[in-house]
Amino acid sequence: MHQNKTIKIVTTIFLLLLSIQIFAQKKVLDVSVTKTGIPKDIIKPIPFFDKWIDDEHAVLQTGFGANASYTMINARDGSVSKLDNFNDEDDSVSVSVENNDVFLRRGTENIQLTSDADAEKNPLLSPDKKFVAYSKSANFYIYDIDNKKEIQVTNDGSESVYNGYAAWLYYEEILGRPTRYKAFWWSTDSRHICFMRFDETNVPFFPIYNEEGQYGKTENTRYPKVGGKNPEVKVGILNLADLKTTWADFNEKDDQYFGMPYWTPKGQLWVQWMNRKQDQLIIYNIDLNSGSKNIILEEKQNTWVDLDDEGSRIKFMKGMDRFIYKSDKSGWANLYLYENNGTFINKITDGKFTVTDLKYIDEENYKIYYDALKDNSAMVDLYSVRIDGNNTVKLTGSGYNNNTDLSPSGKYFINTYSNSKTPNKTALFDNTGRMIREIANSKGDAFDSYDLAKSEVIRVKSDDGLYDLPAFITWPKNIDKNKKYPMMINIYGGPNAGTVMDKWSLNGEREWYSTDGLIQISIDHRASGHFGKEGVNYMYHNLGYWEIKDYSTVVKYLIDKGFADPKKICISGYSYGGFMACYALTYGADIFTHGIGGGSLVDWKLYDTQYTERYMGTPEDNPEGYKSGSVLTWVNKYKGMLLLISGADDDNVHLQNTMQLVSKLEDLNKPFEMMIYPDSKHGIAGSKIKHYINLRNKFIYKYLLEKSIPEGMLK
Repeated sequence: MHQNKTIKIVTTIFLLLLSIQIFAQKKVLDVSVTKTGIPKDIIKPIPFFDKWIDDEHAVLQTGFGANASYTMINARDGSVSKLDNFNDEDDSVSVSVENNDVFLRRGTENIQLTSDADAEKNPLLSPDKKFVAYSKSANFYIYDIDNKKEIQVTNDGSESVYNGYAAWLYYEEILGRPTRYKAFWWSTDSRHICFMRFDETNVPFFPIYNEEGQYGKTENTRYPKVGGKNPEVKVGILNLADLKTTWADFNEKDDQYFGMPYWTPKGQLWVQWMNRKQDQLIIYNIDLNSGSKNIILEEKQNTWVDLDDEGSRIKFMKGMDRFIYKSDKSGWANLYLYENNGTFINKITDGKFTVTDLKYIDEENYKIYYDALKDNSAMVDLYSVRIDGNNTVKLTGSGYNNNTDLSPSGKYFINTYSNSKTPNKTALFDNTGRMIREIANSKGDAFDSYDLAKSEVIRVKSDDGLYDLPAFITWPKNIDKNKKYPMMINIYGGPNAGTVMDKWSLNGEREWYSTDGLIQISIDHRASGHFGKEGVNYMYHNLGYWEIKDYSTVVKYLIDKGFADPKKICISGYSYGGFMACYALTYGADIFTHGIGGGSLVDWKLYDTQYTERYMGTPEDNPEGYKSGSVLTWVNKYKGMLLLISGADDDNVHLQNTMQLVSKLEDLNKPFEMMIYPDSKHGIAGSKIKHYINLRNKFIYKYLLEKSIPEGMLK
């Protein structure tokens, strides 16, 4: 017994020493990783989903462009085969703009359709591939491909009137940047096309100065600021049969907004209408011949209702006159079933969770598939449920963030999944959630031989005990419990704009900062979307307050735990995140000591109508909210160090914001740093991006790490 005990002790000591030796031999990434990126033997590229060819065969792509390769997976048996000479474009028909003219591509053939001095914009093929719609010189056009004929639909385009081309406010806030100002939509049967006409004659100009040339120049842009005049909008329907335009029965002089329209499977046009206050949404069916309208559905909320800019609010059932409607009217985003005449049938999902996407409607089996933040608000899972709301089934495994692509009938799905500790894997599943085959694992052969930073999602209880606030944190390597570390908080903030998700990510700069002793963290507040519209509603008429309150709770938790140095708490963000950084260094100056604010809004009176009024109302009906939510109100509290960054040509959050804050800081003799980037709009890009990255990193080393930046880190 004694001898065996001695052997066990010696063995244990040997294994312990061996494990220490193995750990000590782990490779450490040096500063060069900030330029060269993560070595490929740590994380390897894996195929990504391209498309389903049919219900049992999917194409996966590796690489891009000339380096792209393709494989096909057979869903029935999981077998994988290489695809030679695969080209998505071979049988496709598409249109594009080249040298300001429209070209039609059929397979390998490229045909020029237009030839004039004016630039065509946003060409879009009709579903039957016989017509192309586009805007040009503020007017709307159709091109008849078979007859090789250009048809001018409108004639009143001007410097302030645009047809089929969005006013800035609609591009930025309503239709969305991915539209590239496109404001027209084909019917599913190609017989009609809906377009919007914008009149900005009464919208005030805002001057943007450009320094180029001997005298410089001023670009005057139409920009409606809170309480000001909005663009007047008309909704037109062009009938391809007689080329006549019918205008929907709305008074363009009314204070109103129009969201992206919907075409039903049977060719009806539904238009989203919203009042200026944005607490009432009406879906109208528009008669295509007369323009008259009737109400399909109406929703009101005590705070606001969001306009749909992605076509995700309504999904039509093709085999029956019904649609599925997504709404957060209960305080959480759920799905509801309606008849196409607006008659409510039943709830499909119901609970305190957020449905993020309706993936597929299986009408034959009366079932839907949807993504939701349900078991964990920082993880997306795939579910199925009967359309009557019964028999909910979770199809993805617990503990992972899932990105799924369903086959055409929903029989199979490909899933790429990960969490903060597990690199991406891709696998094939059937619609019961059974794995058929693992396709790829991004974990490289040398992954375990490197000393990588520890990242994880933590939860901190809000100070009122109502919410478990999520934060994605990367810890310093070899953390010393007796040492306090500087902390860098990267945020965006804002209503329903959370960034914390429990999924895999790895980058060189974050790894190096971990090596050099910096706590790096992203935090989401109660109104970030993790806690439904119920949480987001806290921000109504009160932007800024709850973000800083919840961010401060997480910061104080890390200070109290002995990790964070209370003298080095830096917060950084761009756009709304820039507002947050500036607000934290003023209103939140008792907690936050350093900040980097890019494209920063400093006073909500200086921002546009639709976004600001949705949350804040107008200065007339919410004077205290505008006062308390202004960075300028709290400049006297400023006592840290703030780096202000702005693009001189920013047409979204104007340089005016930065200048007003700078003036206040100078009047109070407060220290700060600033960098303006000429020829840059809302974000720094192009040749100036290296300077911008170096500027940020130098600030972090100077004030947080308090040492010289490594030469190898400079771009």
